[in-house]
Amino acid sequence: MPRFVLFDLDNTLVDRHTAFAVCVTEFCAAFADAAEVEEWMTTELAERARPQDFVRLRNTFDLPEPAEVLWAAYVERMAAAVTCRPSVLEALGALRSAGWTMGVATNGASDIQRAKLRAAGIAPLVDGVAVSGDIEVRKPDPRLFELAAQRCGVPLSGGWHIGDSPEADVHGARQAGLRSIWVRGRPWPADLPAAEREVDDVLEAIAILYAESGR
Repeated sequence: MPRFVLFDLDNTLVDRHTAFAVCVTEFCAAFADAAEVEEWMTTELAERARPQDFVRLRNTFDLPEPAEVLWAAYVERMAAAVTCRPSVLEALGALRSAGWTMGVATNGASDIQRAKLRAAGIAPLVDGVAVSGDIEVRKPDPRLFELAAQRCGVPLSGGWHIGDSPEADVHGARQAGLRSIWVRGRPWPADLPAAEREVDDVLEAIAILYAESGR
């Protein structure tokens, strides 16, 4: 079997929830120190943030800075706030040394997701990255998984995908013909079949890959 795995980014390899809270606080301190702005951002950007959201933010609160300046500032602060645990970086490096081809398939705007990958130290460890903003296709659409495999230079069939979203990651991986490992955290929808494998941490998922490959 091929040694190929795709990882989700947010709340799988990195903790977006904590980084998001830090980013919003710092952004508001710099551009709009008002409780209603922080509340709006916390609500409206909880799942994802896109450049067009900052057009809405600027218009809603009549901020003086252009929307593109606000977006760039958000991207910079979000990337600075995101970290990948050293143990996870070490495990990724070991997996790569063991002959695994690794990629990232993530939903989100291209510039912010790639900035996070670079800042967290993940970018040099993976062979390819596909972001939904690259082609305006979001997981669970199989085309994003296909693009990630293509950028890794490997066929999609026979690989794995690891992520925290039941719909986007587990169901999406099934639709793409990948085996999947669910990193628990979100509620599991009653209408989805159970995940093939379940873990509480991405390190446990990487350990499964080692076991499956006979290491």
